Amino acid sequence: MFAVQTKNGVVLQRLEAPVMEKYERDTCNWDAFPDGLSAYMYTEDGLLETIIRTDYARHVTGGNRRSTKEIWEAYGNVFIHNVIKCQTLETDTLYWNRNDGKIYTDAYVRLYSPDGMMQGRGMESDDRARNSELLNPFDSFGYAVQDSSKVAIDTVNFIGPLQ
Repeated sequence: MFAVQTKNGVVLQRLEAPVMEKYERDTCNWDAFPDGLSAYMYTEDGLLETIIRTDYARHVTGGNRRSTKEIWEAYGNVFIHNVIKCQTLETDTLYWNRNDGKIYTDAYVRLYSPDGMMQGRGMESDDRARNSELLNPFDSFGYAVQDSSKVAIDTVNFIGPLQ
């Protein structure tokens, strides 16, 4: 399965999965991705911002046409990487309420950033993982010294040679 969402010719998100299974019931419909799912979210300028990978995913919608319920569920090794902020989040369960634009979990979470590593139970963020917040943090580690002369280059969105 390969899907692309665009707005005015600019790619907003891209979904890729080896297998997609569709199920329909009276109360709800869902799409299952038993072999995993990869989602790529882009900024309004078309730059890659967030990558989400998971071992198993489900997309649940309401059973009738009037229902606006839409929830994405990810299970297994869930990996979220915000390319622009250089943050990586790892967990085994993640939910995305598309109507609210929020991702959340009550499971164990590890958050890696250039400033250190944080871990805890539960997390909430916007759907692009721009503002991730651990709900119950514990045993976090920070780096005391940073090299201020280090130059970071966005290799994913890099276009052209260095000047």
